[in-house]
Amino acid sequence: MANSCLQLSGFLISCLGWLGIIIATATNDWVTMCKYGLNTCKKMDELGGKGPWAECVISTGLYHCVSLTQILDLPAYVQTTRALMITGSILGLPAVGMILMSMPCISLGNEPQSSKNKRTILGGVLILIVALCGMVSTIWFPFGAHQEQGLMSFGFSLYTGWVGTIFSLLGGCILTCCSSESSSSHSYQDNNRFYYSKQGGGNPPATTTSTNHAKSAHV
Repeated sequence: MANSCLQLSGFLISCLGWLGIIIATATNDWVTMCKYGLNTCKKMDELGGKGPWAECVISTGLYHCVSLTQILDLPAYVQTTRALMITGSILGLPAVGMILMSMPCISLGNEPQSSKNKRTILGGVLILIVALCGMVSTIWFPFGAHQEQGLMSFGFSLYTGWVGTIFSLLGGCILTCCSSESSSSHSYQDNNRFYYSKQGGGNPPATTTSTNHAKSAHV
């Protein structure tokens, strides 16, 4: 029962983390950049926002974005962030699917519990890879933006990516650890059952020996 609760908790946390990674990937409010003071940049319309897909100009009553379509001319940190965030968003789908099909309430024929545990571990490892992709992207992107143009503050998308990364890391650890412990306990029980069966198998020869002894005594 406790293992099932841990598995369900890990699944829900992982789903929330994956959702945070998707939201961060699809939006552009990652960082706010300004070369001067915040009020000066607003008056001069030089307060800019940047994400993996677009650069935006932010001022009073104006929010205009320009898509970053020149792929070969983009800095390395932007291209890497795009690749990692897309990879994390895609890997989350099979991970969630495998974890969902490994839940105790779902049965695929006469599938043994050990197969479900292995599937849960694999799903947890994929979630950890999603968290790793989000971690590298959400750390490298603001650092690269600061070196390139000067960083003023973090945006909503970056905070969402950090929350999604933390949730994915926590959910992946819960799923991997609880399933590993469950697999170990099942293996220990199977070994004990085999040991007792071997011990039980030694009883018939003892009965035969006692019978032969009784016959020899009667003679």
